[in-house]
Amino acid sequence: MTETVDALRARHLADLAAAATPEAVEAVRVEALGRAGTVTALLRSLGGLDAEERRRVAPRVQALREELAAAIEAKTSALAAAALAARLAAERVDMSLPVVPEPQGSIHPIARVMDELAEIFADLGFAVAEGPEIEDDWHNFTALNIPPEHPARAMHDTFYLEGEPSGRVLRTHTSPVQIRTMTGGRPPIRIIAPGRVYRSDSDATHTPMFHQVEGLVIDRDIHLGHLKWTLETFLKAFFGVQEVVLRLRPSFFPFTEPSVEVDVGCSWEGGRLGIGGSASWLEILGAGMVHPKVLANCGLDPAEWQGFAFGCGIDRLAMLKYGMTDLRAFFDADLRWLRHHGFRALDVPTLSGGMAP
Repeated sequence: MTETVDALRARHLADLAAAATPEAVEAVRVEALGRAGTVTALLRSLGGLDAEERRRVAPRVQALREELAAAIEAKTSALAAAALAARLAAERVDMSLPVVPEPQGSIHPIARVMDELAEIFADLGFAVAEGPEIEDDWHNFTALNIPPEHPARAMHDTFYLEGEPSGRVLRTHTSPVQIRTMTGGRPPIRIIAPGRVYRSDSDATHTPMFHQVEGLVIDRDIHLGHLKWTLETFLKAFFGVQEVVLRLRPSFFPFTEPSVEVDVGCSWEGGRLGIGGSASWLEILGAGMVHPKVLANCGLDPAEWQGFAFGCGIDRLAMLKYGMTDLRAFFDADLRWLRHHGFRALDVPTLSGGMAP
């Protein structure tokens, strides 16, 4: 019996040492310690021995079983550690290298300006509102006090969808978002509505599709002084200047009364236009007090609620701020232009960090 124990020990330890995979280790375990294993069978045979022989042999068999179990566990752990080390070595990342050696993308100036607008007006308590780009006649014209004979409805200005008996159009401004906001909720309302708009026009300063932002405030006792302060605060933050001078000239828009064209004071230095001062004037946007008929069309009592609205082209804001000269280049998909004028993805505009890098 002593020779049998020693022989089993030597054989199984040799097999275990030669095992190079978890599957091979498991085969050794089954052969030695499984239900039909050699050591298991040896333990069962102890019952057939006399008491004296059993007391002499049983401790050796039990010690063999424990030794093999410990050796198998140690070999399993060693193989698992080796496999993990190999996997980590294969998946190793060299942190000394840049994450993106050559950045391939950048933020378009239009997207950048939209982010700047959202940041500035959010600080003033405005929410960002959106609406569909395909609009019906009522939201795009009628509700805004634009009668059927108004020039804004002319075919050379508006893209009408063929085969649409209800007169659906590609929206010509983001003003329908104002209508949807007023009809969908109750004042007080403070929103900006940035987005794409469409008009049949194309030259260096006009494109058939361009971007516009409009603002709307509806509350009690609102007047032109609130509008002027809002625009001054916006322009200071957007252009990064301490003071701006605004000039409000009487104008006409069917959806505001009174209506104004807003000029901002500017100056030329070194052949470059700069915002600030009053050496010259630059028309920048249109605005006014919301027409009582527009309020009534949206179910609001003009005797109780007043408000102001303004709108300007986002593309032109980008051109003015970042020194771009041709609006058409915004839509040419020229990567050279975008690499020159684009912004890094991590250059997020904030009021504390600045609107431009």
